Amino acid sequence: MKLLFIAPRYSGGIGGHASRVAEKLRENGFDVKLMQVPKIPIKNLKNPSFAVMSSLKAIFTTEKFDVVHAFNVPSAFAMRYVKAKKKVLSVHGVYSEQVSSIHSNATSSTINLVEAKILKWADKLATNSKDVQKIYKEKYGLDFEYILGPIDIEKFKGIEAAKLDFDEDQVIYIGRDSPEKGIDILKSIEDKINGKVVYCTNVEWKKAMALLKSSKVLVLPSRIESVPNVIKEAFFLKIPVVASNVGGIPEIVTHEKTGLLVTPNDPQSLADAINRLLEDREYAKKLTDAAYEFLKNNLTWDILLPKYIKFYEDLVKD
Repeated sequence: MKLLFIAPRYSGGIGGHASRVAEKLRENGFDVKLMQVPKIPIKNLKNPSFAVMSSLKAIFTTEKFDVVHAFNVPSAFAMRYVKAKKKVLSVHGVYSEQVSSIHSNATSSTINLVEAKILKWADKLATNSKDVQKIYKEKYGLDFEYILGPIDIEKFKGIEAAKLDFDEDQVIYIGRDSPEKGIDILKSIEDKINGKVVYCTNVEWKKAMALLKSSKVLVLPSRIESVPNVIKEAFFLKIPVVASNVGGIPEIVTHEKTGLLVTPNDPQSLADAINRLLEDREYAKKLTDAAYEFLKNNLTWDILLPKYIKFYEDLVKD
């Protein structure tokens, strides 16, 4: 089967997910290409420039595919023009909410109108979150295929704890420095945390994992979220998680079982949860052991790869 994947980048977030899926499909006999296009490296111009450049490339590409799979809404513009039997669009999170959060001057009604139109360009819509699936069904009456994103535990071989001078009670944040991620909330309570906070906002994956492995708690104080891959990585490395009870996070973090959930935008509750795990190591271990078992039984490629293969095979049969 011949597939084309389109994403603004192939690292981090949904782009990293696209890259990992492509790699595994290739290992199983699929012919998967990644569309690569330049974009303007300026914050508010990256996605618009990608949408324009990728669309132009798609228009002038004569190659035909069984499936074109676009990852995130900006990729849908190119998806629309690719010659393919079936067109798929994946979103991890509600795109209109993310845009409104990042760009406070954005007009919600305009964003919703455009988003609804773009989503209908695809033959099949997919997401990694039941929360996103539910919201889009209620918002636009659209059906999304739900399929979780696995992690590749083989890639953790050789990951060693960072050989750095770090506080014994190191707390880590891994993610974008962006309003919807709530990094400002964590920064506001640093003086209340009984440990040192380390921020990984633009760090190569292996180094980020080494720092994570060196830490006592992973914190995700998000305001808006889908199902963050870094939580799965913390599960595998047996690092306890404190996260906001938003979006798809509670789909994998069960409060008091595989991690601790806190109300979003509640700095004191966040500080209390972090300190609880720093102070009660036995309780933290209980959580990480349960989280590791949950990961092994639900979120590895051994479990999920057959579902991805079936997804594409069923798509071209229709």
